[in-house]
Amino acid sequence: MSTGGASATVSLSNPLNHAHSSAHKPGARRMKKWLTRGGIVGGAVALTALALFGVASFKAAERLRVRYDTHSITLAAPPGGDAAAIERGRHLVTARYGCAACHGRNLAGGVMLDDAAIGSLRGPNLTSGNGSRTAHYTMADWDRIVRHGVKPDGTPALMPSDDFFRMSDAELSDIVAYVGSLPPVDSVVSAPKLGPVGKILVALGKFPISAEHQPAAPHPSSPPPTADSAAFGAHLAATCLACHGQNLAGGPMAFGPPDWPAAANLTPHEMGLRDWSYEDFDKALTQGVSKDGRKLRAPMTDVVQGTKAMDATERKAIWTYLKSVAPAATNEG
Repeated sequence: MSTGGASATVSLSNPLNHAHSSAHKPGARRMKKWLTRGGIVGGAVALTALALFGVASFKAAERLRVRYDTHSITLAAPPGGDAAAIERGRHLVTARYGCAACHGRNLAGGVMLDDAAIGSLRGPNLTSGNGSRTAHYTMADWDRIVRHGVKPDGTPALMPSDDFFRMSDAELSDIVAYVGSLPPVDSVVSAPKLGPVGKILVALGKFPISAEHQPAAPHPSSPPPTADSAAFGAHLAATCLACHGQNLAGGPMAFGPPDWPAAANLTPHEMGLRDWSYEDFDKALTQGVSKDGRKLRAPMTDVVQGTKAMDATERKAIWTYLKSVAPAATNEG
């Protein structure tokens, strides 16, 4: 009787061989059962995962279809050719609000996030060229998208508008003046596309949607005076809250690719900036180097492109504000 090998033959007249063959039958039957059960379990797991992903995809799409109402502003569009407004806007875009990190250095489109698992999120073209997302925006449209995270059709954008909730009317007007002065660039930017992990994060509410939590206070008409003060520093540091937390104590970020480190603790706690000097802080914001000599990693590498363009008074005001907040242990996520 053949055991399965082409040259291996077992004689039934040999009792030892017969016993050896019989002894393998229960093991073979058990193996077959295990393989069958394993296949059933594996198939069930795969089907369950597929079903759960389908539910996550549906929930994510449902969350991004909600329409939001925002207040209606009557802010007038800035006059064209106002050189002072354009220059103020240039500084706001390049230094205080870091628009180039998402929209590219010429604001014709850039990469916010490009990760196969989380998704491809690209900042749209803000110039008046072909592919512009803002060419026909009214000031109300600018207000909704920038300071509320709501697109003109009322659906939520994946823009981190939390960073701009405290932006003043004057600053928004200057930014619009600057963007309007830029030469048109033809650039058609693809729409955001979430990957499997991104859809799950959106479905579970772990991916921040700015439109879901609107500003608690009216937008200020103008920013605090430019000075080394905690009030001015707090205004500038509002762009830090999305990553470093409302208490600025840092910790793991629920969004972004897995290679992003936890956000640093910016409070004067022993786990934060207690032992830092202003010179240490200024070096981090201008050279991208931590107190211990380590190079800062993404997304701070993009942030530093803006903070190094700030003037010394702005960076000193942020430091003055951070030294005034309550010390807090690093958030655990």
